Amino acid sequence: MLMTAPKPQVPGREAIVAAAHDATRAIPPLWPLASSVAVNPFLGQTGEPLAVTAARLRRAAGIPLTMPRRWYLERHHGGELIDKDLAEALEAAPASQRPQTFAALKQAMRVEAPPARALPTVAELAGEASGIDWQAVVDERISHWAAGYFDQGQALWAAAEGRGAYSSWRTVAMHDLTPEILGLANFAKTVADTPETAEAAFIDAVQLLGLSEAALESCFHRLLTGLGGWGQLARYRLWQAELTGGTDGTVTELLTIRLVWDAALLRRYQQDIGSRWRETVIAHAEPIAASAEDHIDAILQEATERAAQRRLRALLAEARPAAPASSRPAMQIAFCIDVRSEVFRRALETLDSGISTLGFAGFFGMGIAHRRFGSDVVEARLPVLLQPALFTCSGEPTPQTGRADRAARIASRAKRAWGRFRLAAISSFAFVEAAGPVYVGKLLRDALGLTRTAAPNDPAPRPTEEIGPEQRIAMAENVLMAMSLTEGFARLVLIAGHGANVVNNPHATTLHCGACGGYSGEVNARLLASLLNEPDVRAGLIGRGIVVPEDTLFLAAHHDTTTDNVMIYSADHPSADHAIDLARARGWLQAAGGLVRAERARRLPRAESQADIARRARDWAELRPEWALAGCKAFVAAPRWRTSGRDLAGSAFLHDYDWRRDGGFGVLELILTAPVIVASWISLQYYGSTVAPGLFGAGNKLLHNVTGGVGVVEGNGGILRAGLPWQSVYDGEQLVHEPLRLSVVIEAPREAIADILERHSEVRALFDNRWLHLFALDEDGRMAWRYAGNLTWKEAEEKTSSFQTSP
Repeated sequence: MLMTAPKPQVPGREAIVAAAHDATRAIPPLWPLASSVAVNPFLGQTGEPLAVTAARLRRAAGIPLTMPRRWYLERHHGGELIDKDLAEALEAAPASQRPQTFAALKQAMRVEAPPARALPTVAELAGEASGIDWQAVVDERISHWAAGYFDQGQALWAAAEGRGAYSSWRTVAMHDLTPEILGLANFAKTVADTPETAEAAFIDAVQLLGLSEAALESCFHRLLTGLGGWGQLARYRLWQAELTGGTDGTVTELLTIRLVWDAALLRRYQQDIGSRWRETVIAHAEPIAASAEDHIDAILQEATERAAQRRLRALLAEARPAAPASSRPAMQIAFCIDVRSEVFRRALETLDSGISTLGFAGFFGMGIAHRRFGSDVVEARLPVLLQPALFTCSGEPTPQTGRADRAARIASRAKRAWGRFRLAAISSFAFVEAAGPVYVGKLLRDALGLTRTAAPNDPAPRPTEEIGPEQRIAMAENVLMAMSLTEGFARLVLIAGHGANVVNNPHATTLHCGACGGYSGEVNARLLASLLNEPDVRAGLIGRGIVVPEDTLFLAAHHDTTTDNVMIYSADHPSADHAIDLARARGWLQAAGGLVRAERARRLPRAESQADIARRARDWAELRPEWALAGCKAFVAAPRWRTSGRDLAGSAFLHDYDWRRDGGFGVLELILTAPVIVASWISLQYYGSTVAPGLFGAGNKLLHNVTGGVGVVEGNGGILRAGLPWQSVYDGEQLVHEPLRLSVVIEAPREAIADILERHSEVRALFDNRWLHLFALDEDGRMAWRYAGNLTWKEAEEKTSSFQTSP
């Protein structure tokens, strides 16, 4: 009797839905350009270590997760990475996952790992069989539709709203003859014959592709990563919906579209690729397992991070100034913990010993949804992990502001209408002929960098609804406690939000404040200053043990990180008594800005002095107006005097924290679950954009075109790009960002830190799987203790007696 292989069992609906759910959560969200924020590209893999994620993403995307081994070898030859770092990393790895000897590890560093290759899609197999690049065709046609579907105001002919992604695409694809012209016969009819509902089409496609239950999640993940930024943008919609307790099916429907394409291609090329596709399905069904090469790469990466930690440990162990004297500061200024503020704080503190700087998350505890002057757009100016607790707008409701608001809206609408008239198909050519010469002046001003952009200066923000006195007092108390600023107030206390000032840069919002949802932070700072100046709030704080002197004035400021100019919003709270304090503060800020620009000019290509910095911000052809957060590698939560006087080179997030004032460790819990997580997203975005720019980077700025107002493509079309442009991490000759996972350094009892990690499993997973490193300072401010996982600690200066560190 002739025996035939049994057909694989068709997965049930529940299994398919569950696999789709897991696969979509393996994809990071992508925020639109208008409010883009750094996102951890490994958000779906934080429950596993780097080596396992490397194996997973090699299968799903064909990318490496560490640098080429020659990079580590060059650092070893240059003395930055020493044998002790390698030996420590080797010993820290599980015995079953490491080379047997130190010599074997060093030898492996000299041999490149095999290139990463993803499992093929049906489109790729069909392309090999036919000579037609079907993968590129699929990418182009999906992107052509998606640019309209996800459009946020750029398209002149917008797609119909209120329809699901699958329904919208199906309507377009039933009339799209491009695939048939290229050789996929009857594709439009095939789409017309698919079920009308996305779920039914999804299940049909799974069955047509012959996917086994074990292969589902891996195959779905492979297709979603291949969609690049489109899949991540759809994942963003799900993220936003879940913040409010809802859900969104866009990402699953996008996966359905991709499955329908592969099902159609498999039907067309079944005879040529059927056996290879069955082999691929079997490979998808195999469990994810890290290889020996993955483990070696992870050890080399760990060693490089230990080298950076060794240097930081030595820096913090240097002789330091005594704790600050009890005399009243001449000025206090609170900056966002963004690494760019480290440079400014260090410069400012050199000008006068009476200047005291603080570091705090840039939204300053004011999680707001804000409507700017003359706008109906509500901006979520807070970490994207949180929901707004306060709704605000700019300007008091007076007849004068009402007229100004209407005038601003009319001017904005006229500008939009004029822009559409210039670009419309019918009028664009005539417009150039008739009105082109009018733009000569503007063209010259822009080309010569003469256009100037003013700092944000809307009318002062205010809550849209009345806030009760007890709530206002509680808000003020919580912020001051979190800042460790409960005594010793100066006469003038500045609260400096930050933002960037650039032209012709689609990724401009990535230079703004990550803690403010990709917006600048001056609105949050102005709201906090107003709250802390209220007499009733001051009186209420006394009853809670916080006495703010009557002569203390809080004012907001805006730190422009591109030019390092700082503007003080002194008109928000006029005070003749503080005229001298303000004049002195402005002088200090101007002098500090000059020092910072001189330091930054040494790192920026083609910048010879501080005078070049402002020009670069106005240059519409400048690819690198600033380095933003490139180089970030550490997060320190400790009193400022632990780090003052030390040159951290703009590489550290500095959060002021005094655990002795933190009864119950509520502030420590807030730091670990909010600012540390935001910082980890930033750090890992830079890491991903550096080690795997093909998937997690936005590509070459020179080729960027904005599409749909939501993101960029390279060239004339194709897959939406996510992450950072290559110019954000590379200066044309070498990397300016060292791809390291963030080292978090905290001055607090180890038991308190461990208790918080035990209560927050998602935060603990980041440290247990070494997506972040964690250290505790001892009473002398030394990095004495390293978190070893599973709520345990080891001495930071580890012994490596098990391995000989000989060549």
